[in-house]
Amino acid sequence: MFFFQRDMAVPLSHRLNDLGAVVYQKQLGTLFDKVQRVKALALGVAREMGADAATCQQVGRAVELCKCDLLTAMVNEFPDLQGVMGREYATRQGEADEVAWAIEEHYQPRFAGDVLPRALVSQAVGVADRLDTLCGIFSVGLIPTGDKDPFGLRRSALGLLRILIEQERDVDLRKMINEALAPFSQIEAVPGTPRMRDMAGEVFAFVMERLRAYYADQGVPAEEFAAVAERQPTQPYDFDRRLKALSAFRKLPQAASLSAANKRISNILRQAPQPIASAVDVTKLVDPAEKQLFDFIARLTADVAPLWPRREYEAALLRLAQLREPVDLFFDKVMVMVEEGPLRANRLALLKQLNDLFLRVADLSKLPG
Repeated sequence: MFFFQRDMAVPLSHRLNDLGAVVYQKQLGTLFDKVQRVKALALGVAREMGADAATCQQVGRAVELCKCDLLTAMVNEFPDLQGVMGREYATRQGEADEVAWAIEEHYQPRFAGDVLPRALVSQAVGVADRLDTLCGIFSVGLIPTGDKDPFGLRRSALGLLRILIEQERDVDLRKMINEALAPFSQIEAVPGTPRMRDMAGEVFAFVMERLRAYYADQGVPAEEFAAVAERQPTQPYDFDRRLKALSAFRKLPQAASLSAANKRISNILRQAPQPIASAVDVTKLVDPAEKQLFDFIARLTADVAPLWPRREYEAALLRLAQLREPVDLFFDKVMVMVEEGPLRANRLALLKQLNDLFLRVADLSKLPG
């Protein structure tokens, strides 16, 4: 009670400037510096999540207060109460509920299997805080090696991925990494540690490795992850939707044949002279099997076109499964790499159109078949 009453005598907001006396990391400055970086980043994350102006204002306020309870007597005595006491004090001091809860929830998930922040305000602050930690520590060259991860970067990466995927938030991770790295462009690395040339790429690759582990723990086959990763989606929730669509597709009886066909098509296109035309010349379609495949592709392209903007990948792949018979017939009846140049080029263009359809979701050539 003594600590509580003593803490309540000073509003949380009055402690913000005092964070400037607490070193976060030597090259990265104080906790006050971190709060200022996280505030700018969290507003960008919130806008990516679709937040309106009022919500963005709450996000900014939540960031300003989210580390202030670290200076309270209660948290100094009981460190495990960080966030919890901040939420309690903020509520009693008249802050909005979303702001108060974000002070506690931005730390969630604290460990594997922990609950996730519920509201957008908490999620935006939590994602931004983790991105700042990841990008800041990478920028000074203190990259985790082996089992050593003193700054908990693997946990931070997994936490932000869980928030974005499990709370279904469309955030362009690569874009936000670039924004998070901007304040660190002039910071020197820790002596004796490397500073990477493509830091954004390295941070993104690090997070993607945690994503790989996240799905491996759920029993997702490695080849399915690889098939989606080959398309390089930059939004984790979009990645998740593609992966679930691919998993559903692989349960279809047509999947193995179409996967094998895509592998064959990929090999043909890789070895063919470049560039390959994007349009097919209908007048050069001479075999009934290639004419039938062209008609199927044209019809299904129009059929699935409305599904792509809505990211209804599963529905699209289920419809594209109708291509198995015309594709099998094409390869049974048609020779692609014929000597006649215009005919060969036209058939390659046809295969490219087919390949591009499936690549809207994943690279099926990475699947066994």
